[in-house]
Amino acid sequence: MRLRRFGAGIVAGGVLLAGCAPTPAEIPEPLPADPALVAQREGAGIADCPATPLDAEAVPGGLPDLVLTCLGSGRQVNLAALRGTPMVINVWAQWCGPCRQEAPHLAEFASRMGDEVLVLGVDFDDPDPALALEFAGQAGWTYPHVADPTKQTQGALRISGIPTTLFVGRDGVIAQRVVGPVESSQELVDLTRTYLGVRS
Repeated sequence: MRLRRFGAGIVAGGVLLAGCAPTPAEIPEPLPADPALVAQREGAGIADCPATPLDAEAVPGGLPDLVLTCLGSGRQVNLAALRGTPMVINVWAQWCGPCRQEAPHLAEFASRMGDEVLVLGVDFDDPDPALALEFAGQAGWTYPHVADPTKQTQGALRISGIPTTLFVGRDGVIAQRVVGPVESSQELVDLTRTYLGVRS
């Protein structure tokens, strides 16, 4: 029987500091990107990552102050700045068999819930971005992905294995994590309802 490990849900109180949308000067210009990878991402219909300021501070129990480059784009993303919208973050790699197993469920979930949650992929310990984009395109993933080829997220997000899926509240706090492949899009919907309060 396959074992699954659910992390304990994190309940966080406190007042979320009111903030304004970052001014254009606070959002860096994209870095030069490989034109072939950009064309591959765009051809697969995969969205560019959200623009974020790079100087955001992490909230307790939340996403780390960690800057990663968008897969197939020169845009840089500070994970700590991703707040204001409930998020489902999936950590994967194209060489990972269980990641391929759950891929259709993520595509279906994003199609169903993408207007209510931000779905973001983290391409983890993956040596070839072209193969990663090929897999993402074949999987029908149209949501954005950041690249983490050197496993920077491993300690910061407590990644013990992939796939790992994080459920992150509007305040940037990690509410729940699932280690191992999800078994259906409905499982993702149910977890999103339970831990993020999102109703489809």
